[in-house]
Amino acid sequence: MARIPYLPADLREPADLVDAIRARRGGRLLNLDRMLLYSPPLAAGWNAHLRAVRTQLELDPKLRELAICAVAALNGADYEFVHHAPEFLAAGGSEHQLQALRAPDRALADPALFDAAERAALALTVEMTRHVAVADATFEAALAALGPRAVVELVGVIATYNMVSRFLVALGVEPE
Repeated sequence: MARIPYLPADLREPADLVDAIRARRGGRLLNLDRMLLYSPPLAAGWNAHLRAVRTQLELDPKLRELAICAVAALNGADYEFVHHAPEFLAAGGSEHQLQALRAPDRALADPALFDAAERAALALTVEMTRHVAVADATFEAALAALGPRAVVELVGVIATYNMVSRFLVALGVEPE
């Protein structure tokens, strides 16, 4: 249950910001947006940052969504998992892989479930989310599997969605 009441779904002000968020969301405000809009400067920065992370990176969308779903599972952010599970499937993930991402440590232990690049991305996600610091071996495996740009973008995705999950969980934002 939300710890602060959501702003109304038909919110109109500040108009430029609400319109920009609605445009990114296909015409509606999600519960997350209705919480963020208590602080228009935060909502504006969030909208711009998340638009870039979701639409402007070269990182393979399947790896992006794999990391997001794993972060959500590790942090207990059901809202995040519910919203990104369809994105993972649309990016080429299987239903079996998606269900495995609910327990990322077990998923890592099954080498048949994910390919080498996916396992490297998952290991990086688990270490960053749980410990912040990443072991050299984990980082080097990710770098070898993905290359420098993809690793930088993946680290940015993991960091971003740790922020998102912490916001969602702390405020009790619920799936629509």
